[in-house]
Amino acid sequence: QVQLVESGGGLVQPGGSRRLSCAASGSISSINAMGWYRQAPGKQRELVARITSSGNSYIVDSVKGRFTISRDNAKNTVYLQMNSLKPEDTAVYYCNAVIQVPDSGYKDNWGQGTQVIVSS
Repeated sequence: QVQLVESGGGLVQPGGSRRLSCAASGSISSINAMGWYRQAPGKQRELVARITSSGNSYIVDSVKGRFTISRDNAKNTVYLQMNSLKPEDTAVYYCNAVIQVPDSGYKDNWGQGTQVIVSS
């Protein structure tokens, strides 16, 4: 079974920075797109950033210019660099990856989430 494990969350002051990491492990043949979603209290989950295997990336307008997504294919890891954090960025951040396992097609996978709280 494929597992995604996020790390890097925690408490950060407004204007500060954090880097989230998500490492995929298990029986993996290949990984297509990887990305980050977040869910704030009382709100629906939203896509924050996504990066394809070919390097094309998407950043939601609300964080564009502040967040950057990247990936290390050798480590099966995706990162989210978050700068100039605002209180409205407070949410649980979830890693997502489209992964092919041996003798199977691509499947959508999710991590358990890591909490980011932006507060003074």
